[in-house]
Amino acid sequence: MSSAANPRRRVAITGMGVVCPLGNSPSAMWEALAAGRSGVDALSLLPTLEGHVHYGGEARDFTGAIGDFGELNKTLKKSIRKALKVMCRETMMAIAVAQQAVSDAGFNEQPMDPDRSGVVFGSDYMLSPPADFVDGMTKCGAEENEFQYPRWGQDGLREMSPLWMLKYLPNMPGSHIAILNDLRGPNNSLTLREIAGVMAIREAAQTIERGHADRMIAGATGTRIHSFKTIHAVQTEQLADPTLDPTQASRPFDANRTGMVVGEGAGALVLEELEAARQRGATIYGEILGTGSSTVASTKLENHRSKALANAARHAMTEANLSADQLGHVNAHGLATTASDVEEAQALGEVLGSASKTVPVVAQKSYFGNLGAGSGVVELVGSLLALQHGPLFKTLNFETPDSNAPLAVTTQNDLPTGNSFLKLCVTPQAQAAALVIARAD
Repeated sequence: MSSAANPRRRVAITGMGVVCPLGNSPSAMWEALAAGRSGVDALSLLPTLEGHVHYGGEARDFTGAIGDFGELNKTLKKSIRKALKVMCRETMMAIAVAQQAVSDAGFNEQPMDPDRSGVVFGSDYMLSPPADFVDGMTKCGAEENEFQYPRWGQDGLREMSPLWMLKYLPNMPGSHIAILNDLRGPNNSLTLREIAGVMAIREAAQTIERGHADRMIAGATGTRIHSFKTIHAVQTEQLADPTLDPTQASRPFDANRTGMVVGEGAGALVLEELEAARQRGATIYGEILGTGSSTVASTKLENHRSKALANAARHAMTEANLSADQLGHVNAHGLATTASDVEEAQALGEVLGSASKTVPVVAQKSYFGNLGAGSGVVELVGSLLALQHGPLFKTLNFETPDSNAPLAVTTQNDLPTGNSFLKLCVTPQAQAAALVIARAD
């Protein structure tokens, strides 16, 4: 607990990294946001699922080549090259954004204090693509349409790479980041779907606040563009009409929305104690004023996303000691499904009151769809860039307001950002997280 004798330490954001459908850097992302340019296009990394998924927000500029990992010294470049063989695409994106953030924060030449620095990183569950199993399945008779299950342990597994499992463990992003940067402080990995990134930032901030570390790398990597994950989305979620123009398919809060668009991406921040950041002359993109989280479900597993979002947002606003009329804008989850957008609007109405109809709301999934665990951090970076550069960017494809979601969704690029913003995210299971971030005074 904080007290006058032992006040809660303040937490600054001093580094940012992004890989997403809008580009491989914050600057590329901001250029696209400012121009109102969509990152959704016809699928190129995944075969079309006929009648279901024809387009998505792919991080097309990210190839996994060493040049995609930002500015690296020779030693770090060699280490990453060596480790690539045990990284899946999601882990590669995580390493890239973490190293971008480290470089942006000014720790390329003067590394962080190893014992006072750590990592909290989020991800989706990680799955192997079918190609990983082809040789083993062929060995067990799959080509003859007579796959022989009893032979798998004896013959099939021998065809699998001995390092196969290391590529798909969800703690690999945090582990690689810590090893590559020699970070020996607190380390954790979170698999919480769409809220993983914001929850990672929350845990990292609290770690610094209570004095257990001075600097933390926090972020998340995710994808809904995957041989199996996209099929799971088709089976369990409302997806946008596949016949739509890809750039117009993601329509958060619009009355004519038809569902979410699948995407992929990753984002990372460097967080550090505010006074230490000031003393070393760091660029301070913002200060984390408040955080919140909540899960609301009944004993019958009925999920209540609206209540969970309201709980998380209220806690973050209270901790930040910020009233609704002081809030600059809301960076919404904005999934673009029929139910989720209404529930989010209800939560904002409950927490912000009448201000929910006037505070500007931006929904970045209109630019690139649902990036899974990567969404929250990538979207948060968008608002940090708006605070830095201004003005606030518009939400794409918002044309017809929905009376069931009465929010002031941005439709132009000339609105002021304000000095603070509320970031919301939620999972289909009604796990919600929120952050309040402001310009550092």
